[in-house]
Amino acid sequence: MVARVVTLAFDGAEARRVDVEVQLVATPQGAFSIVGLPDKAVAESRERVRGAFAGIGLSLPPKKIIANLAPADLPKEGSHFDLPIALALLASMGVIGPDALEGWSAIGELGLDGQIARVGGALPAAVAASAMGLGLICPEANGPEAAWAGDVRLLAPRSLISLINHFRGQQILTAPKPGDMSEAKAVADLRDVKGQEGAKRALEIAAAGGHNLLFIGQPGSGKSMLAQRLPDLLPPLTPAELLETSMVWSVAGLIERGALNRERPFRAPHHSASMAALTGGGHRAKPGEASLAHNGVLFLDELPEYSPQALDSLRQPLETGEIMVARANAHVRYPARFQLIAAMNPCRCGMGGAGKGACGKAPRCQRDYQNRISGPLFDRIDLTIDTPPVTAADMALPPPAEGTAEVAARVSRARDLQTRRATDFGIDSRDGLNARLNGEAFEAFTRPDADAKALLTKAAENSGMSARGWTRTLRLARTIADLESSGQIGRHHVAEALMYRRSTMRAEQDFNLMTQHVS
Repeated sequence: MVARVVTLAFDGAEARRVDVEVQLVATPQGAFSIVGLPDKAVAESRERVRGAFAGIGLSLPPKKIIANLAPADLPKEGSHFDLPIALALLASMGVIGPDALEGWSAIGELGLDGQIARVGGALPAAVAASAMGLGLICPEANGPEAAWAGDVRLLAPRSLISLINHFRGQQILTAPKPGDMSEAKAVADLRDVKGQEGAKRALEIAAAGGHNLLFIGQPGSGKSMLAQRLPDLLPPLTPAELLETSMVWSVAGLIERGALNRERPFRAPHHSASMAALTGGGHRAKPGEASLAHNGVLFLDELPEYSPQALDSLRQPLETGEIMVARANAHVRYPARFQLIAAMNPCRCGMGGAGKGACGKAPRCQRDYQNRISGPLFDRIDLTIDTPPVTAADMALPPPAEGTAEVAARVSRARDLQTRRATDFGIDSRDGLNARLNGEAFEAFTRPDADAKALLTKAAENSGMSARGWTRTLRLARTIADLESSGQIGRHHVAEALMYRRSTMRAEQDFNLMTQHVS
C-alpha cells in the first residue's frame, strides 16, 4: 500500500505543494531510500525518522522503505520534510488509519526522542495550505505563527506520540491561537538631533514619498541618528504589507513565539556584508538583508566601504522591488521593495576638504573615495544631502520645537494624498507611492507647469541628466508638492528637487574639484 501526505517546499517566500509517498517493499534486506531531488538535510531525514520511531517505542518493519517526494524535478531542501515522511510511514505501517491524513499537510523536524522541533516557513506554509483547502500540521513552537494565516485548520503537536494519539482518538489537540504583536519600541525623536535642519527636511521628503536618501558628512555630524529616526516617521504596515513582510521573516526563521511586528523593518548590515548577505543566497538561498527590509528601510552606513559588487547587486531590486537568486538548478525569487538610506564620509579620512582638520589630499581623496560608488547606483538615489559638522553653538541650542510626531503627521497627510490618487487611478496604493510611479500614473501625476518644465529641461541639458534622473527628479518634486498639499508641480518644487539630485550635482562638483586642484 502507498500512503500519501502533503507537505510544502519553499520557493522564495512562497510555498509549493509536494506529495510525500511512502511504500513498503518486501525485500531480503530492509533499507530506507528517499528520492525526489532531496538535499543533504532531507536525505538525513531517514536517520532522524528512524531515531524518532525508536524514541517512541516503534521499530521499522523489515522491509525496504521508499519515500518519494513529488514532483521529482523540484529540489527539496530543509529538515521540515521529517514529519510528513514519518506520518506517511506511520500510515503505511497501519499505526494510524489510512484516511487520517486526508485533508492535511505537514511540516516539522523530528528529534531522536520523538519531539517535533521548530522550523522556518510556518506562515507561508499555512497560507499555501489554506489556499489548497488543506489543514496544516506544524510544530507546537510554530503554532502561534501559523495561526496568523487566518482561516486554516491547524494542529500543533509537541511530539510525534501526541499526534499519533490524536489521530487514534486517545488525545485531543486544540488549535493554536495567533501570537501577540511585538511591543512597540521607544520612539527615536528628531528632537534629539541638534542642528541639521536641511538634513531633517530631506528626511521628511524621503519619508513622505518613499525615496532613497544619502547623507554625506564628517564623522559625528548625525548621519546615523537621522537614519535611525526614519522608521518612526513612516506609517505602520498595512495588513497586506504585514503579511508579505512576515512571510519573508518566517522563511528566514526570525519570527519568535509567533509575534508579528507592525513597525516597518529597519535593517542595518555591517559594511563587511557580502553580496549574498545583502541580496540572499547560500546553500539554501535564504533571504538577504534587502528582502528582510521588504516594506521597510535598508540602512547602509559607510557606503563606500561595501564591496562594489555588493552595492551594484542592489541596483536591480531598487528598480523592480524583487530579487532573483539564480542557481544552476533553480531560480528563487524574494520580494525586496525597500527604501534605501545610506551614509558616508566625504573622503577616507572623514574630514573632507574644508574646515578644521581638512584632508591634506583633497580634492583627489574625495573624488577617489566617492567614485567607489558607481554612477548608476548614484542615479537611483533620489536625495543626496550634505550634513555639515555640528558646532558648539548648535549643541547649546534648546531642543527643536518640531519632533518626530509633528513631522510624521505631515508625512501621513502626504501619503494619504498619494493613496487617494492611486485608488482613483485604479492601481495598488503601494505602487502609487511617488517613488514608484511608472507608466500612465507617472504621466498623470507628475505634470509640471511651464516654468517648472523649463527649469528642469535646462538643468537636464546642462548636467547630462539621464532619463532615469529626469523621472526621479519629477517624482521628488511631486512629493515636495504633496507636503505643501499643492496639486500642481511648480518651479520652486522642481528647484528644490534638483538641489537634492546627486547625479545633477556631480558633474559640476567634479569640475570644481578639478579646477581647485589645477589652481
